[in-house]
Amino acid sequence: MKDYMVKVIELVDLSQNMPLNQIIYEGLRTAIITGIIPMGERINEKYYAESLNVSRTPVREALRRIQDEDIVQYIPNYGIVVSTFKEDDVHEIYQIRISLDILAAVNAMKLMTSDDFRKMEDLLDRTDQAQADNDVQAVIQMSKNFNTMVYEFSRMPRLESIQNRLRDYLTRFRDISLTADMRRARALAEHRLIYRCLKNGDVEQMELVIREHLSLSRDFILDVMRENGAI
Repeated sequence: MKDYMVKVIELVDLSQNMPLNQIIYEGLRTAIITGIIPMGERINEKYYAESLNVSRTPVREALRRIQDEDIVQYIPNYGIVVSTFKEDDVHEIYQIRISLDILAAVNAMKLMTSDDFRKMEDLLDRTDQAQADNDVQAVIQMSKNFNTMVYEFSRMPRLESIQNRLRDYLTRFRDISLTADMRRARALAEHRLIYRCLKNGDVEQMELVIREHLSLSRDFILDVMRENGAI
């Protein structure tokens, strides 16, 4: 059995009160976007079905749905493989992300209430505590919640919808970035700076912080991918 397959089996929890097709889809999708199944890895339908102790049909249907999201791709005469990223892809995704995040933050700055600021500060405090406790998964989740909160407070649902279409790519990148201790600590400090800029109404400084925050994340991810031979 492949080394990562144990984690895949854990994610595909067949005890859930959900249709089998949905369980397989959500489990495989999560395993792919979080990097448990590596980029470029071939997904053999028969092997996965046997490992998960299910028929091939729900695995095939799950892979078809995931393929529609461009997370995996079909290569003729070879099969389904996890999509890989080129260096240009990472640069493009982060260029888009910088523009979207700045737009969301600028609009949020104009609309956030005192209650919104309290919620954001409380989230940052809880994230710092999780960091102090070395609860990496909690930090990753709450960092995601911080980004979601900025978009929520921007009151721009169409912008949020556009950002959500990038989420599958960003989830993989964010997890790579925040798993490293030094980068995680700095990213949290940058989130705190963004919060202060929002509260102070400092648009120019906030734009600079967001650009630096995401550029550092991009560069870190590219370094990791180079070290792992992924690009």
